[in-house]
Amino acid sequence: MQRIQLFSRFFTGSVRLALRGNAQYWSWLALLAVLIVSGALAFARQLQIGLGVTAMRDQVSWGFYIGNFTFLVGVAAAAVVLVIPAYIYNWKPIRQIVVYGELLAVSAIIMCLLFVTVDIGRPDRFWHLIPPWGRLNFPSSLLAWDVFVLNIYFLLNFGIVTHILYRAFTDRPYAKRLVVPLVLLSIPMAVGIHTVTAFLFNGLAARPYWNSSILAPQFLASAFCSGPAILLFVLQILRRFTRFEIQDQAIWKIAELMAYAMFLNLFLHGAEAFKEYYSDTEHLLYTRYWYSGLGEHRALVPYAWSALGLNLLAFGLFIVPATRRNTVTLNLGCLATYAGVYIEKGMGLIIPGQTPDALGEIYEYYPTLTELRVAAGIFAVGFLAFTLMLKIAVPIALGEFRLDRKASGNVLERLVAPRFSPARPSASPRTR
Repeated sequence: MQRIQLFSRFFTGSVRLALRGNAQYWSWLALLAVLIVSGALAFARQLQIGLGVTAMRDQVSWGFYIGNFTFLVGVAAAAVVLVIPAYIYNWKPIRQIVVYGELLAVSAIIMCLLFVTVDIGRPDRFWHLIPPWGRLNFPSSLLAWDVFVLNIYFLLNFGIVTHILYRAFTDRPYAKRLVVPLVLLSIPMAVGIHTVTAFLFNGLAARPYWNSSILAPQFLASAFCSGPAILLFVLQILRRFTRFEIQDQAIWKIAELMAYAMFLNLFLHGAEAFKEYYSDTEHLLYTRYWYSGLGEHRALVPYAWSALGLNLLAFGLFIVPATRRNTVTLNLGCLATYAGVYIEKGMGLIIPGQTPDALGEIYEYYPTLTELRVAAGIFAVGFLAFTLMLKIAVPIALGEFRLDRKASGNVLERLVAPRFSPARPSASPRTR
């Protein structure tokens, strides 16, 4: 009973904390709310009329929604970049921020599941996949495997961060016997979610562009670039607008790991391009459509070379110690990484894989306004979840949100509103 009361205090205090903030905080939430409402209205229209309001057709049956899903699976898997140095090698600078990588993974999985939902023409029939009412066709179906690993990975990360934050709230260390095995399990699960997603494409033998044995390693390499790129932005924002101190060594080490991952990503893409162009079979059509176009159909060519250029720029900025330690070039590299991988795993993976179609027809796909609004709404949901979780996690890390065991009456915990003003780098939490 006492544990239930303590967790109730943690939950109610977290809710109150999320409802407190300055004008900047509420303006950000208001912007996200507008995008969510806009996306919900667009999705309602899609449900009413059907997927005909999107640009997806028989020729290109997977589009903007599945492209974003594939990208975000990589963002979720990238939490392992922090988990390994933090829990396996016990490197303190990373250990202090690993919880934020896990929060990012939780938010990314939420967005992944939402993108799959909106891509289903009749989501009201989704219950046909839920045992015991329906059949998931597990383990014969790769889609069933994807559902399994995504949900398990979500529960792992959500359970780990909830336990760690709750224990910190009660001023107790987390239970290593519980957390360490779950963290170790999350590492192969992080690899698994992106590997199974790659196998969904890889297993379609009629799509030669995806039928490559190195597709899963390509997915993982790009994932270990895009996720940390977002996290580096978040860490710098936290360091600037809160009292939470993040060591430069942690940021620089993440950027260094991104450089190695980007090299592997570029190498694998180069190996695949060499194989296609050197063999010069009829399957080269799909790669040519992406890099050079087919006849007058060259809509994706600027995106292909932009993605390659951005990835090369990011690799150059992160591999040189001086540039990855400079704030301007570090952020430029993060932006280039995010944009390059987003284009590469969205347009560069989905559309060329289905163009030309099985009958040789070339249908040039562009997302409609409905798809853009729905996608913006889903991203807003993910950002909202991440924002609210950060609003709770940061004060706990700073000691501003702790259980006061001496409290009586209606005072359940010591709750100090976090100060979202630029912090002085030289100060420390103990001296402020």
